[in-house]
Amino acid sequence: MRDAETIVRVDGLSKHFPVRRGLFKRTVGRLKAVDDVRLTVRRGETFGLVGESGCGKSTLGRCLLRAIEPTDGAIWFRDRTGKEVDVRGLGKRELRAIRRDMQLVFQDPYASLNPRMTVAEIVGEPLVCHGIARGGELRRRVAALVETVGLSARHLDRYPHAFSGGQRQRIGIARALATDPAFLVCDEAVSALDVSVQAQILNLLRELQERLELSYLFISHDLGVIRHISDRVGVMYVGRIVETARTEQLFARPYHPYAEALLSAKPIPDPRRKAERIVLSGEVANPANPPAGCYFHPRCPYARDVCKTAAPPLKQVGDDRFAACHFAGELQLRGAL
Repeated sequence: MRDAETIVRVDGLSKHFPVRRGLFKRTVGRLKAVDDVRLTVRRGETFGLVGESGCGKSTLGRCLLRAIEPTDGAIWFRDRTGKEVDVRGLGKRELRAIRRDMQLVFQDPYASLNPRMTVAEIVGEPLVCHGIARGGELRRRVAALVETVGLSARHLDRYPHAFSGGQRQRIGIARALATDPAFLVCDEAVSALDVSVQAQILNLLRELQERLELSYLFISHDLGVIRHISDRVGVMYVGRIVETARTEQLFARPYHPYAEALLSAKPIPDPRRKAERIVLSGEVANPANPPAGCYFHPRCPYARDVCKTAAPPLKQVGDDRFAACHFAGELQLRGAL
């Protein structure tokens, strides 16, 4: 998809890590952490990315910002002027400039903040690095940022150890907002927090999105969180996107068998109802040596001969809906309640 509403467009993105062995650390293979991914994120929307641990979600998010250099593929970002910028083709100076518009909220609020820096220094660092503000203006802008995320200006001279997990994540969000970005990658931004605090941070993110017209790539393995915050959802398996759809479409009826199994694991908040869990056989495919054909076929209860030899493309199977399955739309798959 290529239109004015698309802020991030990814085409054929891959990230392969070398597998080295032996005394001389020779490269003997490649681990396909992200494998030929295609997706779009639109202005003002939250695109949720879900999948089990190790499927490549965080690697994909960092590749979009070139915090990790991709191996192959294209990343296009629509900047403040409305022009599509080839992120992979940028030099060091141009990349530094575009990063004002693309920021990252880290997973662990305890590890992502420097314990030797005050809140004022942490939140103000991006403003100093990009030459946006200094002196009294810097202090004023930092105070406004921390108040935007629900903290107070009196917290500016405190260190991270003086705050709870939820407060630390608010500081991390304030730091990400310092350069007035248009696009945030939220990498498991609430997974390290208590459930009650998760709700507060999710509500804060939605409020900030409406107020500041932000777009999010929201990475999580929690289906409840994804359903609550996302407009569209992408399901990832062994480095590949296997299905994308509007949130309620996906939860009502998935088109890929892996998405069906993933949704069946979602707890039902009703003790009178018994969940019908789909337990997949076998192990997750090895990204360093994936099977031929569809990566999911060794575990798929619906697999046929074609699945073992031909890799299904991510094809359109409905309005704003894509699935990488030879039989997408033909299978009657069960959604979440």
